[in-house]
Amino acid sequence: MNQSITEIAQQLRASDKKVQLIYGFNGTGKTRLSRTLKELVAPKDDNDDETRTKVLYYNAFTEDLFYWDNDLEGDLERKLLIQPNAYTHWALVVQGQDQNAIAHFQRYTDDKLTPHFNEEYTKEKDGKTSVVPAFSEVTFTFERGNEERGEYVKISKGEESNFIWSIFFAVIEQVIDVLNVAEADERETDQFDLLEYIFIDDPVSSLDENHLIQLAIDLATLIKSSASRLRFIVTTHNPLFFNVLFYELNNAKKYLLNRDENGNCELTDQTTDSPFSYHLFLMHELDKAIATGQIHKYHFNFLRNIFEKTSTFLGHKKWADLLPQVAGEGSNPYANRIVNISSHSRHAGEEVRELTDPEKQMVRLLVDHLRSSYGFKEKENWNG
Repeated sequence: MNQSITEIAQQLRASDKKVQLIYGFNGTGKTRLSRTLKELVAPKDDNDDETRTKVLYYNAFTEDLFYWDNDLEGDLERKLLIQPNAYTHWALVVQGQDQNAIAHFQRYTDDKLTPHFNEEYTKEKDGKTSVVPAFSEVTFTFERGNEERGEYVKISKGEESNFIWSIFFAVIEQVIDVLNVAEADERETDQFDLLEYIFIDDPVSSLDENHLIQLAIDLATLIKSSASRLRFIVTTHNPLFFNVLFYELNNAKKYLLNRDENGNCELTDQTTDSPFSYHLFLMHELDKAIATGQIHKYHFNFLRNIFEKTSTFLGHKKWADLLPQVAGEGSNPYANRIVNISSHSRHAGEEVRELTDPEKQMVRLLVDHLRSSYGFKEKENWNG
């Protein structure tokens, strides 16, 4: 591994491919990559119109434009506030994408969970009057099927991410629709004429598998509908999302982004007839964790992922059927319980707690069991 993020961004920019799809674990630099590419294409401030007209990107910084007012005094009117920004003003006020964004959001969450964008109003606080601009606040309610609006609710972090993505997705739809008009002077607006890239980094936070697959198919369909010179770069840490896009975007250039402990990166070509064997990559990561003694709770997620995919391939109805067996009891109950609990936390604090020695030993046992029982090769340098 001897590439910097800047060198990888330059490599992506030099490609003539319409779509470039990148898989990488969290922490490999996907968000930094989106920012670096933006600086290469349009080295301007985020709020500058020239930047926005050359690159549109969705990443963690996009989500930072939205933050909560929890109404600590009244505990009644919880609002998602939208930080004043040229992008959000352009998307919601100028482009009028609020209704499309609401429709997309309900498609991937709950059709009763309804966002409400504010109209302009004045408010008084500490003896001062101020104007609150339209489309600067969003409240959420569960609709009851009549004129009465339900109480305001604070949506989950996953729903919040999906709401922000839905706004961005609605804008992409309009951009593609406008640019698909071949003659520039016949387009309804010229503000997209300079747009070169749309960079999308992980829009799948906390989605269940059904909605995740639907989102991937919708995104692929939208990208394939683009008939202009517009180029797309999509990055993700989610194997299922990557695989669906892999199959849907047949002509895309596919990569694996990896990063070592010294911060060196490598972008590996994964354009083959089938998606990369990410279960082998997970086994490699488990081997590395065992060798270094750095076994953490999320490694049980890796194990469950491998067991689920292997059981599907072998035709088992339950992934737990592949666990070590105990005479008279079937699947090892301790292994079943610990993989279940550790891969589906309800509390964020559980993610960072230190594993006990028996838990770490169970990781080692299950990795050995996968190899000895289901034909996984002995550990070796994984090369995708």
